[in-house]
Amino acid sequence: MACVLETEAPAARAQRLFKRRVALLFYESSTRTRTSFELAAKSLGADTALISSKSSSIEKGESLKDTGLTLRALGAEAIILRHPSSGAAHQLAGFTGLPVLNAGDGMHEHPSQALLDLRTILSHLVANNKDKTPAAGNITDQSLCGITITICGDILHSRVARSNALLLPRLGAHVIFCGPEPLLPEIAAQIADGLGPGKVSIERDFDRALDQSHIVMMLRIQAERLAGLHLDLDEYKAHYQAGVERIGRHPKMIVMHPGPSFAGLRSQARSPTVRSRSSRSRSGTGSPSAWRWLHAPSASLSPSVSPASSSSCRPASSCKASTNSKPASLTRLS
Repeated sequence: MACVLETEAPAARAQRLFKRRVALLFYESSTRTRTSFELAAKSLGADTALISSKSSSIEKGESLKDTGLTLRALGAEAIILRHPSSGAAHQLAGFTGLPVLNAGDGMHEHPSQALLDLRTILSHLVANNKDKTPAAGNITDQSLCGITITICGDILHSRVARSNALLLPRLGAHVIFCGPEPLLPEIAAQIADGLGPGKVSIERDFDRALDQSHIVMMLRIQAERLAGLHLDLDEYKAHYQAGVERIGRHPKMIVMHPGPSFAGLRSQARSPTVRSRSSRSRSGTGSPSAWRWLHAPSASLSPSVSPASSSSCRPASSCKASTNSKPASLTRLS
């Protein structure tokens, strides 16, 4: 479907959701995700309304349920939700009976980002190896067979890491989590155990992880999430920053970075072979935060999809991950 939308004439594309009403309900600040969804919906002909927690009755204490029911009463036919609580999109779909697309829920998942990451990966693999890599519109459970993808950075707090770790191994990829223990508890390696053994592993040494990888996905470090963590930022930069010298040793490496970055910790790679993503207390194995990260409520790949939820744009119908996606005609960086 994404391939069709990208090549379709704008006038024809604008008829797909002509005058349908889509509400963007954002409880957290967002630039890339919110703008991506809004412009994508408008490019398909939909009318959109943005509801922010800082400029609506949410600020006065209105509940998620009441807000959702109000939007439905006002004529919203679908809701795109960004919320700080895991499982919020799943709950909202149950409250309203409307299709709800998960634009990120707490530390749990960011399913549309994972689908876009997959499309970006396939597009670059096709460009670099046209004879052996399946096209982005022809996805099977072997599409990423033999491909190793390192996800480096703050795995503990990352809904993007969780969604990618659940999606990419379904298509044959091996995922390596890389980072220091405060940002990467050992229990994280168990996230994809239901897909089979060895789908996700942990490597503390970034250079060793890069030696094994075809693709590296850098996660940003957010200052507000570092409180209470025993993390030396200078040491982190020395061991985990994707600098020019480190990435330069891997000239064919595909580097993905969501942006924005925490000043001083961002990737410094500037090689033309580096690709950016386009279309984003100490925690051990027994820590409460690590346990929540692994055992957040789930329904197949994403807990935020109820029978009432729907999505018209997936990378391909053969990709069976039950997760919401945004129209892939629009690229983003989040």
